[in-house]
Amino acid sequence: MCGVHMSTLPWSVVLGAGLMGRLLAHTLALEGHRVEVYEAQQSDAQGAAARVAAAMLAPLAESAITELSVVRMGQHALLRWPELLARLPRPVFFQQNGTLILWHRQDAGEARRLTQVLAHTQLACPSLPAAEMLAGSAVTAHEPCMAERFAQAMYLPGEGQLDNRELLDALLLGLQQQQVVLQWDCPRKPSDFAPGNPGQPDWVFDCRGLGAKPQWSDLRGVRGEVIRLHAPGVQLSRPTRLLHPRYPIYIAPKPNDLFVIGATEIETEDPSPASVRSTLELLSAAYSVHPGFGEARIMEVAAQARPTLADNLPQIRCLGPRSVQVNGLYRHGFLIAPALLDALMQWLRTGQHSLADNWGLRFDPNP
Repeated sequence: MCGVHMSTLPWSVVLGAGLMGRLLAHTLALEGHRVEVYEAQQSDAQGAAARVAAAMLAPLAESAITELSVVRMGQHALLRWPELLARLPRPVFFQQNGTLILWHRQDAGEARRLTQVLAHTQLACPSLPAAEMLAGSAVTAHEPCMAERFAQAMYLPGEGQLDNRELLDALLLGLQQQQVVLQWDCPRKPSDFAPGNPGQPDWVFDCRGLGAKPQWSDLRGVRGEVIRLHAPGVQLSRPTRLLHPRYPIYIAPKPNDLFVIGATEIETEDPSPASVRSTLELLSAAYSVHPGFGEARIMEVAAQARPTLADNLPQIRCLGPRSVQVNGLYRHGFLIAPALLDALMQWLRTGQHSLADNWGLRFDPNP
């Protein structure tokens, strides 16, 4: 095993300044460690998958496409994000107002299928709040702007979201205030260091996402596309999902009348701009939810590849003594990052990984 007690870790190097890299570097710095961060790009996180995201915290909703281990880690994240945000030097939008799932009448079959999936998830994870079926006035009571547009809906209480870009900026400020050494435009790989040797860091943590592909051949990119709209004429009080057999979408309302709309998943690492087809499908689906989106202003259409392992599940593993990789967060970065952080920190402090075992997180401490 390559773990030792945290008291022997005065100097740590973090590779990558995306969500996981910033979160880990900030946590280590708060615990009194000397931390250096090496990032291949600039401080604005333009190349990070975390910048092109809706940052929804929806463990039950996501169970329709993922495993129970992600659901359990997502439950943990809903408790941990308020604590993690409280340690940052500036406020970050965080909301825990549930998820609303809508469907048009012709997609009722898809709703029945989802209902069965969520019921199975709740049997396996009884601590999850139960999904609530809504009809008629109950739909309007949850979202008045949906009056007479949707006869039925499903409400998942307790689920939440945060503002991904506010979080990345607040973490950056926190790193600066903790006097973390930040090396921008400075790509590094684990083999550039010899941790534990004289004049070398005690630990190296590789959080580079797809940048780690040369050292982790199982990594692949799954492209996601989101549209950011300014729509003062639309009032939604929580993330809303529209079921559709071909282009299901989510609409995440952010502060200042901004909305993040997304859905697409394409098996490619192509970082080029979004296609006309996917843009039209996202916007058409959003318009079918609320006609007010017809007058919205398109602020940004963005695409980014998410780092994904073969089974779409995350993993923590040792490359060698004192060299650790954290990767494969896929589309669930904000949902599971606190769990990966806490599992890693538990192991560093104690040599134990009971948290990872309890959640079903793959944690390989042997290089």
